[in-house]
Amino acid sequence: MSSAFVKEGEADQLKDITPNMASLLMFLKRENGGPVRELNTRFNDKYQKEVHEMSDGLGYMINDQNQWQVVLD
Repeated sequence: MSSAFVKEGEADQLKDITPNMASLLMFLKRENGGPVRELNTRFNDKYQKEVHEMSDGLGYMINDQNQWQVVLD
């Protein structure tokens, strides 16, 4: 599909989102078709980073490149 048919903002990837909670919530709302909320925050020993557990069932952290990343453990 040509990018000419993609609306502005629809081609965003998680790594392109500004590394703050408000931007993550807006991205997840758009991706999931409805509101997503943060359930809790925990510290991940493996990555030495704070992980935000969200109501979509995934955990998200800001990696060393200052980008959002899904945490699978």
